[in-house]
Amino acid sequence: MAKTTSKKAAPRKSKNSAKPKVKNSKKPVKKRGLIARVWRWVWRGVFGFFALCIFLVILFRFVNPPNGIYILEERHRLGGVKQDWTALDDFSRHMPLSVVAAEDANFCLHSGFDLDAIKDAWEDGGTRGGSTITQQVAKNVFLWHDRTWLRKGLEAGFTILIEIIWPKKRIVEVYLNVAEFDAGVFGASAAAKHYFGAAPKNISALQAARLASILPNPQQRSASRPSRSTRNKTRRVMSGAQTIAADGRDNCF
Repeated sequence: MAKTTSKKAAPRKSKNSAKPKVKNSKKPVKKRGLIARVWRWVWRGVFGFFALCIFLVILFRFVNPPNGIYILEERHRLGGVKQDWTALDDFSRHMPLSVVAAEDANFCLHSGFDLDAIKDAWEDGGTRGGSTITQQVAKNVFLWHDRTWLRKGLEAGFTILIEIIWPKKRIVEVYLNVAEFDAGVFGASAAAKHYFGAAPKNISALQAARLASILPNPQQRSASRPSRSTRNKTRRVMSGAQTIAADGRDNCF
């Protein structure tokens, strides 16, 4: 007779011996991995942005910057602008002296921010500006014109970079070439031709002071047809320019 083998029945699994569920334990791991990747890209973006800013500031120390956002807006609005880029040494000495006297008398003494001027502007309720020439260069070259906190914050950052990387002479030179002197007229060279038919090297002390006097509101003031307030400011600018030259506050440019 053939031997028969009996197979033991497999033990039945009890309901309580089911494998633990791992479905919920995987979700936090996936979420943490996604958040980590997002943060990596955010930090890469922040680092890339700051690296680009530093690169541009270094580049524009040696290369004349292209038209900024505001000049491009005015070009589009007016159909064209006047701007003749001129080296600082090709300007009459009166021109940089006058704009410093009018806009930033302590330009050679501060590192981008004139705290006394900012304090005075704050106490006056913001009715007059406290921006230095360096701050205005940062705004005109790299940023746009409005009063948002974002723009102010970026302006402060660019101001610090410019003061670290550019010599003061370069800051004045760029300012003289990007400042607005009338609707569609940018730079002191184009302004001298526009108002007086003068070459940059031949700008007189009076003409330079007139040009500097209209800078706070150039589209509402005229250097060739000055109002009484513009004539009064012209006299103050001329006196200030002489004082700055006499006490050595022009030695950085």
